[in-house]
Amino acid sequence: MQDSCAFARALLAVLVIFWCAGQPNQARALPAYADQTSQPCSACHVGGFGPQLTPFGRQFKLEGYTLRGTDELTIPLSAMAVTSYLHTSADQSAPPAPHYGTNNNFALDQVSLFVAGGFGEHFGSFAQFTYDGIGRSFAWDNLDVRAIDRIKLFGQSALIGLSVNNNPGVQDPWNSLAAWGFPYTDSALAPAPSAGTLLDGALAQSVLGVSAYGWWNSDFYTEVAVYWTPGRGFLNAVGVNADDGAGVLSGAAPYFRLGYEVREREQNYHAGAFALFADLYPGGDQTTGASDHYSDFGLDAGYQFTGLEEDVLSINAIYTHENQKLNASSVLGFSGEKNSLDEFRTDLSYYWRNLIGGTVEYFNVWGNADPLLYASNSTLKPNSNGFLLQLDATAFGTDTSSLGYRFNVRVGVQYRIYTEFEGATSNYDGAGHNASDNDTLRVFVWFAF
Repeated sequence: MQDSCAFARALLAVLVIFWCAGQPNQARALPAYADQTSQPCSACHVGGFGPQLTPFGRQFKLEGYTLRGTDELTIPLSAMAVTSYLHTSADQSAPPAPHYGTNNNFALDQVSLFVAGGFGEHFGSFAQFTYDGIGRSFAWDNLDVRAIDRIKLFGQSALIGLSVNNNPGVQDPWNSLAAWGFPYTDSALAPAPSAGTLLDGALAQSVLGVSAYGWWNSDFYTEVAVYWTPGRGFLNAVGVNADDGAGVLSGAAPYFRLGYEVREREQNYHAGAFALFADLYPGGDQTTGASDHYSDFGLDAGYQFTGLEEDVLSINAIYTHENQKLNASSVLGFSGEKNSLDEFRTDLSYYWRNLIGGTVEYFNVWGNADPLLYASNSTLKPNSNGFLLQLDATAFGTDTSSLGYRFNVRVGVQYRIYTEFEGATSNYDGAGHNASDNDTLRVFVWFAF
């Protein structure tokens, strides 16, 4: 009874915020690029809210955020905040973070400031700095600073560019890799499987890289990048502890990306491949004289249909295979010497008039057993799979609120269902916990300014 009352109060609060935000007038653009492009949010983003991109949004990103719709001086600053209520099917055995309970938590998930805009015809930036409301800390977040130019090669037009970024995949033009992929917003309070590939965000914000890319004849994309771990002094200055992540890179880690896109009047689709090769010192420990080697290979594809007035149907899929040679971790007693991990995700979404949308995602992670690496579960395997359902509404994706053209808000409900968790459906940890105990209901409000 208490759980249902708490959920009812959370849902009521969301509805009040949504309807009190203001009345629509004339459409303007994304908060971060509103003055610059003079375009409505729905021009760049499916559903009138980021980060899922339309063809126009992908072109804007490829062109280094330089497209302008006005000659007037603009201020490249924006902000966002995400707050949510989270309920799990069963109480967690311990609070997920300090200052929170074992269930039914309200939280300010994050507050972010952006420096985002184009500077002339060749330079642009997307730089995010975030206060983590769960960890109660401030650090740099996603970074993508670009320089671009347009050339002719063998009689064909081409766009070439350089990106300095801190998260492999954050610079990707389709925003479909892990850095920007669905569900777009989540909570650190939600229970989650422990296993994931290196490209599933393990290096985010703890590395720095430079990528060179080409967009050939407006349909073929190539990219080569190199990543390394900055010095501890630099990482500490930007709020990151390298030892808390996947580890410290030994030398440079190369990244490769290929993609092909077809744009038609009422539909567009793409297919691509990507790879990352990295040597890591686990936890920054170099005492063994060895490192762990990871080879990630993946394929992805996406499709959008926009032929129903302002409605948008989208399908995305991504598969990643990872080979692990854990020479350092095995010496330290953390794992066996060789492992492999596979990850597959696919989502289907439909947005009505770019205002109200629904999304269904299937996710699956699987790999071989390792009695050391996966010692926390009874099966000694990383396997986890299930579904994520989301309903959301965006108030001002095509119109302007009474609070100004920079203000937008999305409200949504997510429900994550686990059919397998840490290798089992029931008693996965040997302590009687079932996969369904981690099923999670989340109600969120996402503000952009």
